[in-house]
Amino acid sequence: MSILDDVNSPKDIKKLNINELEDLCDDIRKTLISTVSKTGGHLASNLGVVELTVALHKVFNSPVDQIVFDVGHQCYTHKLLTGRKEKFDTLRTEDGISGFTRPVESEHDIFSSGHSSTSISAAVGLAKAKQIKGEKGKVIAVIGDGALTGGLAYEALNNSGNSNSNLIVILNDNNMSISQNVGSMAKNLNTIRTSPKYVTFKSKIQRGLAKIPKIGSQISRTFTYINAKIRRRILKSTFFEDLGFRYYGPIDGHDLDALIDVLTVAKAHNHSVLIHINTVKGKGYNPAEKNPTQFHGIGKFDINTGEPKTGGTNFSSAFGETMCKFAENDSRICCVTAAMSEGTGLCKFAKKYPKRFFDVGIAEQHAVTFSAGLAKNGMIPVFAVYSTFLQRSYDQLVHDVSMQNLKVIFAIDRAGFVGEDGESHQGVFDTSYLNSIIGLTIFAPSYYSDLEAMFYEGIYKTDGAVAIRYPRGTELYKPDGYNYTHEAYTVFGDINSKNIMITYGRLFSNCCQAYEQLDNTCIIKLNKIKPIDDSIFELLKSEQNIFFFEESIISGGIGETFASKLIENNIHCYFKHIGIDDEFVKQASVDSQLRHYKMDVDSIVREIENGKE
Repeated sequence: MSILDDVNSPKDIKKLNINELEDLCDDIRKTLISTVSKTGGHLASNLGVVELTVALHKVFNSPVDQIVFDVGHQCYTHKLLTGRKEKFDTLRTEDGISGFTRPVESEHDIFSSGHSSTSISAAVGLAKAKQIKGEKGKVIAVIGDGALTGGLAYEALNNSGNSNSNLIVILNDNNMSISQNVGSMAKNLNTIRTSPKYVTFKSKIQRGLAKIPKIGSQISRTFTYINAKIRRRILKSTFFEDLGFRYYGPIDGHDLDALIDVLTVAKAHNHSVLIHINTVKGKGYNPAEKNPTQFHGIGKFDINTGEPKTGGTNFSSAFGETMCKFAENDSRICCVTAAMSEGTGLCKFAKKYPKRFFDVGIAEQHAVTFSAGLAKNGMIPVFAVYSTFLQRSYDQLVHDVSMQNLKVIFAIDRAGFVGEDGESHQGVFDTSYLNSIIGLTIFAPSYYSDLEAMFYEGIYKTDGAVAIRYPRGTELYKPDGYNYTHEAYTVFGDINSKNIMITYGRLFSNCCQAYEQLDNTCIIKLNKIKPIDDSIFELLKSEQNIFFFEESIISGGIGETFASKLIENNIHCYFKHIGIDDEFVKQASVDSQLRHYKMDVDSIVREIENGKE
């Protein structure tokens, strides 16, 4: 029997002694590795916070004490301990539990998350609301995995230190660029300072001094000042304390005794507290410890070897090869990423051209304006970013790139459905908000050969800023005889057909397979989706049926623009727009998502056959 079998809620953890808690951590790690090997997910980050999560639920009383996980991808242990153990094998699957925190799943998931650097801001708001309403409980923000490289976290820290007595921030430092305190004196002082007896003794001394007539308050203030000076001289940890936090750390994030002690002290404080812990990403699974980047977010893998069960060329790797090829012949080309060098396929570029590769951390807003600065001084920056993360940079796209008419190339990875990561990660919004960016040209490749050609056109043949959006994974079905025409659109079939399918990107493959099953049908493949080439409308007739398929939100999307232009050109035909209506896309496989939104081959065939006669 494993101890995890008997843990069905945080209350069960309170009964366990330290040895049982350590055994529980072992059980949790085995479950994490076994499950993620089958479902895929964020393994390394979750292995690193097992002891921390167990200690949190040992000391605090969720959900009265509210725990907010930054990004939310390190919440797997939390889910196991808060009533979702029996459903854990459904992690990241359709109708299963999410790989991120989702309040609809459990009262213990306080804040829905998926993007980085938001936890402290949310926690400050939650803590302030508790104060106003006179509610009990602490609010604990757990931030790490590079999230402290995001500017939003610093805005929140600046706003929170002196204002929230019920706020605790836990900095999970797993090789971030934050200096560590070294030396036996610092270690011993931290051991003393995290002792509940020490905190009680210190409070009594300060209260006693304050009671001395006339001079007591002054002595107490002097005592506090000297104490802080000594602590800062030895610990050299002034940053968080200058922002108004009581600082503890660094603490060994895998030492349950130490974690429980420091969390107990923090819980007793009537002041904002920041606890700095050191953890090992991938702790307890050798392949993940050796390669935490690969195991940060991984698909299905072999437990014995750690080898992924899928691999080979995909759009990300094709992009990386293309950038290396272009950079070899043009010293102006440089690549920028926001902590996603491996995910966007830029590892080879980073090694080959280190002086022209820039990883700015989880700071998409900075990445866009930084790229604008590079462009202003004559470089050709290519910012490689997931679609879901680029949406954090809308103001910079408008103000720092578009308004200044600068040549910045946006390589938008994971455009369209991305599958199991769920609502927060689908790349279905970029077409709508990019469609409003003045002077921006958007290309949509369907195949690797398209991608390379479109990057060439975007860099060397197109004025102003350029976005090239491509899907996650591999290229799909390519019909015989297909060749990229280097034109704004490609006509596939007889343009005088009764039914016209219009699409772009990955969906062209599905439309081609549907086309082979249909009569009296033609496809127009948009290679450049913004601006739409006006010559298309000279080919279309009012008596035709037009079906616009797009793997994106309908509102504000390319299909809406196309429909508007049909009216402007006095083409009053039957028009059907198939896309994503006013909703967030839930987790499922990409194939299932395509079926659900009627974009798979069979659904496309039915849509055309059941369309207007």
